[in-house]
Amino acid sequence: MTQTSENVTWLTQSGFDQLKAELAHLEGPARAEIVQKIEAAREEGDLKENAGYHAAREEQGKQELRVRQLKQLLERAKVGEAPTDTGIVAPGMVVTVAFDGDPDDTMEFLLGSREAADGTLAIYSPQSPLGRAIDGKKIGEDATYELPNGKKASVTITEVKPYEG
Repeated sequence: MTQTSENVTWLTQSGFDQLKAELAHLEGPARAEIVQKIEAAREEGDLKENAGYHAAREEQGKQELRVRQLKQLLERAKVGEAPTDTGIVAPGMVVTVAFDGDPDDTMEFLLGSREAADGTLAIYSPQSPLGRAIDGKKIGEDATYELPNGKKASVTITEVKPYEG
């Protein structure tokens, strides 16, 4: 399968290893623990009115959703060095944009996955409206995207650099 920039998640080796460890924990000890909770609650009797059973099943559902998310993320992850400094917006790049061409109204963020960042930068997904609008743009180019309220917003790319996290 050919990976486009829209379905690739760039991760450092450290980030990739952390996610693999989380997945291993969720598929192993955490899954066994939740099965034990469900069995213990089931032994208490009537399942219709058993809050412990329903809470354990809900926890199991959330855990299995996270397992699926992690598997998908790790499948499409690109591990290694940050993209090279080409001046072109792509996942794994730190981007600075000016809103509506106003050089004083700027925002810097990582175009990528929250799993790739260290928490010091805002993060926009390449699949978000802003991410799709700026992906592939160069410094000085404009991009327009739709806000949640249906209005259009425009930004100008002012800086693009590889993420060093």
